[in-house]
Amino acid sequence: MIKAVLFDLDGTLLNRDASVQVFITHQYDRLFHWLHHIPKDLYTSRFIELDQRGYVWKDRVYKQLIEEFSIKELTWEELLDDYISQFKHSCVPFPHLLTMLDELQAGGIKLGMITNGLGEFQMDNILALGIEPYYLEILVSEWEGLRKPDPEIFKRAIKKLHVEPEECVFVGDHPEYDVYGAQRVGMKGIWKRDFHWPGAQHADAEIDNLSDLPRCIRNF
Repeated sequence: MIKAVLFDLDGTLLNRDASVQVFITHQYDRLFHWLHHIPKDLYTSRFIELDQRGYVWKDRVYKQLIEEFSIKELTWEELLDDYISQFKHSCVPFPHLLTMLDELQAGGIKLGMITNGLGEFQMDNILALGIEPYYLEILVSEWEGLRKPDPEIFKRAIKKLHVEPEECVFVGDHPEYDVYGAQRVGMKGIWKRDFHWPGAQHADAEIDNLSDLPRCIRNF
């Protein structure tokens, strides 16, 4: 019987692609005085390309943008500070996020989260989505000193929720970091399909929409 569900954040609950598009458009508008020599669509598209869906940290991204676009009056540190402080205002959830969490919580399921990233930055985004109260435990890699797919971070979350691995499901968009990482410690892994990644052939289940998750869990 499933007693707990653990979630990834980016690409699973937070629509990061949409959020980045909103953010970088707003950043260009905020800093237009210093960026106006760059076409807006070029600045935004190049940021998204260099970002590689969040797998390249933004110091490298902004250093590259400064060099490529000959940005003279802003430093990469100032651009990075803007990213860290302002991204939370651009967070876009996937559809049905809150109704899905309500349904799981009403069914007595314990909820937790494991996300890679910087602690304060990720918590700001979680708070912006309005989902922090649902979670009994939130583990962020910076604060834990561990990153997915390290088995220890999954084991730590399971222990904090006071369940056994076989009583716990992990839901994420990355086939290796999320699905396989969880399965390695005895959890079930549900893949939230993402066309950017190759298929998670060994996932215990696959969903396209968060609204499908409660029914999926009942079928285990």
